[in-house]
Amino acid sequence: MRPCRAPSVFANAAWLMLAGVVTAGSAAGQQAPPRPLNPALSGSGFRGLTEDARPSPGGPEPGRQARPQRPSPTRKNVVQDVTGSVRAPVRSTVAEPVAVLPLPAEPASPRRRRPAPDDPFAPLGLRLGGLTILPAIEQSVGYDDNPQRGRGVNARGSLLTRTDGEVRLQSDWIRHDLNGYLRAGYSAFRDASDADRPDAEGRVTYRHDFTRATQGTLEARLRVDTERPGSPDLNAAVRGRPIIASYGAEAGATHAFNRLSLGLKGAIDRVDYEDARLSNGATLEQGDRNYTQYGLKLRGAYEASPALQPFVEASLDARERDEALDRFGYRRSSTGLGLRAGTKIELTRTLTGEVSAGYQLRRYDDARLPDVKGAVADAALIWSVTPLTTARLSVATTLDETTILGSSGAVTNRAGVEVTHDLRRNLTLIGGLSFARTDYRGAALTEDSTAASVKLDYKIGRSFVVRATYAHERLNSSAPGSDYIANVYLLGLRLQR
Repeated sequence: MRPCRAPSVFANAAWLMLAGVVTAGSAAGQQAPPRPLNPALSGSGFRGLTEDARPSPGGPEPGRQARPQRPSPTRKNVVQDVTGSVRAPVRSTVAEPVAVLPLPAEPASPRRRRPAPDDPFAPLGLRLGGLTILPAIEQSVGYDDNPQRGRGVNARGSLLTRTDGEVRLQSDWIRHDLNGYLRAGYSAFRDASDADRPDAEGRVTYRHDFTRATQGTLEARLRVDTERPGSPDLNAAVRGRPIIASYGAEAGATHAFNRLSLGLKGAIDRVDYEDARLSNGATLEQGDRNYTQYGLKLRGAYEASPALQPFVEASLDARERDEALDRFGYRRSSTGLGLRAGTKIELTRTLTGEVSAGYQLRRYDDARLPDVKGAVADAALIWSVTPLTTARLSVATTLDETTILGSSGAVTNRAGVEVTHDLRRNLTLIGGLSFARTDYRGAALTEDSTAASVKLDYKIGRSFVVRATYAHERLNSSAPGSDYIANVYLLGLRLQR
C-alpha cells in the first residue's frame, strides 16, 4: 500500500499561490502612486509624492495645465520610502535658528527744553466765547500827608480810603484781534472832603484782518483826571478838584507791499473841563477851555529785518474850541503839523517797543499868540533783563492847551521807568520813577514834577493779592507859592478772577 501524497500536493500549491501574491504585490508597488505617510500632513507644505508631484520627462499630460517648477530638493531634504521612490521634500515644523545681527545704536536725541510752567498765582479770568475777561477789585486804606497838594501851612494830612476796579479782555481768535482794559478808582479823605477825587483810564482796540496784507483797526479811549487847586490855569482859589475828561476814537487801515507797508489813520478826540467852585461859593465857568480835535496820520514803514522796522510818520490836526474867544479875549483854536521818524524794535524778545523823534508845529488863529514848535521824542520800550526782572521805559512829548494870559500853549516832556522784580513766585517788588517838565510858551512859567513809588505784592493763590504802596510826589514851580511835597501810604487787598 502506497502512502498518500495529498499533503505534499497541497503544500506545493500553497507555495505557488504565495509566490504569485508576492509577485503581484511587487508590480503593484512599482505602478501605483504612493500614499502620504500621514493623511493629516497632506495639506499645504506637507504632501506625499502624488502623480502631479512626480517629474514627467515628456512634460504635462494633454488637458492638464503645467504647474510652475519647484526648486530641486537638496540631499538634506530628499526623502526615500522603503520602495526606493523619491518623495517630495517635507518641510520641518521646527524653525531653524536665524542669526540675529545687532542693530546700530540710535543717536541720542537732544534734550528738549521744558516749557515754562504756568504761573500758579496768575488769574485765570472768565471765558466768554473766544474772549478772556479778567476782572479785579481792590480796596485800600492809608494816609496822605497833603491831600490838597498845598504848600507849607496849607498842607494837612488825612486818612484815606481808595477803591479801584479793573477789567481787562483779550481774544484768542485765529484771525482778527480784540484787546482792551478799563480802570476806575476813587479816593475819599476823612479829614479833607474837598480833596475827594475820581480817576479812570481805558482803551479798547479791534483789528480786522481783511487779507494777509490788509488790516483795519478801530480804537476807543477814555481818560478822567482832576485839576489841583493850585493849577496856574484856574487863576483863582477854588474848592475841590474840577474833573477833566478826555475821550475819543480812531479808525485806520494798513496795507503791506511785501516789506513796505503804508498806513492811514483818522481820529477824533474831545476834552471837557468841569466848572470850578470858588471859595466864596461862586462858580468859575470853564466852557472856553473845551475843545474837539480832528487828526490824520500817514505812516510808511519798511521791514529791514524782524528786529528792526524803521518808519516815517506825518500828522495833521485841528483843534476847535467850543467858544471862539476865551476869558481873556484870545482866539485859541489852532492847527498842528508834525513829522517824525523812528523804528520798531524786537531783539530776541528781550527788548521790544518803539522809539521815534521829530518836529511839531502848532499855529493859533489869534496872531497875538506865538507859534508853539520844537523837537519831540517818543519811546515805549520793554526790556526783559532776566526771567525775574522786567524794565519799562517811556518817553513822550505833548503840546498842551492853556488859558494863562499871554501864553499860547505848554510843551510837556515826560520820562519814566518802572522795574518789576519777582523776589519769589508769589512776592513781587515794583519800583517806579518819573519826571516831567512843562514849559508855558509866552509866559515866564516852568514846572518840574517828580514822582516815585514802591509797591510790594504778596499773592495768596490766584484770587487774592495783598498790596503795600508808598508814593512820593514833588512839584517845583517858578510861580511863587505853588511848590508842594506829598507822601501817600496804602495797604490794600485785591480780589481778582
